[in-house]
Amino acid sequence: MYTAIAPLIRVLGLENPMSLITDTNTLKAACTRLQQHSYVTVDTEFMRETTFYPKLCLIQIAAEDEDYLIDPLAPDLDLSPFFALMRHPGVVKVFHSGRQDLEILWNLDRCIPTPCFDTQVAAMVAAYGDSVSYEQLAHDLAKAKIDKSSRFTDWSQRPLSEAQLVYARSDVTHLRNVYKALAEKLTLSNRWTWLEDEMAILTSPSTYEMDPADAWKRLKGRIRKPRELAILMELAAWREREARSRDVPRSRVLKDVAIMDIATSAPRSVEALAKLRSIPNGFERSRSGADIIAAVERALAIDPKTLPELERNDRKPYNPAAVELLKVLLRMTCDNEGVAAKIIANVDDLEAIAADDDADVPALKGWRRDLFGEKAIALKNGHLALAFSKGRVVPVKF
Repeated sequence: MYTAIAPLIRVLGLENPMSLITDTNTLKAACTRLQQHSYVTVDTEFMRETTFYPKLCLIQIAAEDEDYLIDPLAPDLDLSPFFALMRHPGVVKVFHSGRQDLEILWNLDRCIPTPCFDTQVAAMVAAYGDSVSYEQLAHDLAKAKIDKSSRFTDWSQRPLSEAQLVYARSDVTHLRNVYKALAEKLTLSNRWTWLEDEMAILTSPSTYEMDPADAWKRLKGRIRKPRELAILMELAAWREREARSRDVPRSRVLKDVAIMDIATSAPRSVEALAKLRSIPNGFERSRSGADIIAAVERALAIDPKTLPELERNDRKPYNPAAVELLKVLLRMTCDNEGVAAKIIANVDDLEAIAADDDADVPALKGWRRDLFGEKAIALKNGHLALAFSKGRVVPVKF
């Protein structure tokens, strides 16, 4: 299969699995080889402590009988061959807990790897519980032990140490066996469609696109008045744009607690801004101080009728005891079916079901309804009961 380019591979040094690919020709040759496989396993190492966008420092990629480490910081490297491989429809791209990896690829090249397989999500529908670690899966399915000592090292430094390279390589080489074992489990249990539902979310561009106008939704705090909501929305949007333009973390521009303080106090002068305890000394005299006051003024000019509703007051009342019973039912179902509760329903979903038989929640749709939703409605309406028998919770139909 590889006869035609084998001499080039040897010349370019790809036979050494610990060497870093640092030039475009070598990367292109590697990606040409990898495109001939049915799947590749992928991981990245990055830094994001001091930047808004994650700084990609290393790419690890492997196929059935080969693996490569790619140095995205190399000055002579164009990642286009790698992105082309990520878009290749005939090669499954395998990640573990890949949301941050996919976010990086989206930010760099608007690239969403397809088709995509996430082993953490697959493990949730294959009896491994919520958010199982790669180390645990590697131990259980690949009979491998991962040395985690290099996990939190500085991946932007060059040269990378031998220990870092070994650790990075293990992130994709053991993932091959993890992927194959989980794929077999999904086939035997006929649960591929369950995974596909989750992959649709993971591979949707909307998952990674953040409109600054929606940045306020990330913040947690008690907002009671339309005026406060308007200020929160304007400030969060300003901070999002500012952090992106300066490529710094949001908290470097303005901390969450300060946004909430400003939203509730509505300072209209830099002097009033300076009196807030969450504002650092002298901050009000900076350009950002003036920008914040301007954002407050814009917010106060907004018609309150155009703002989103402050609270979800459209939900019907529910009985807290019903929610507790639904939690028990969910746990029983997950234990019996070998699926993680997180992938079926959360507490908000259970509260919605307790309030409304037709609640618009995933648990009442598709395979989740077949597995859990129908039982939940039956339990809520008195057509199903729960009992304890031989050490286990069991359903009792009426």
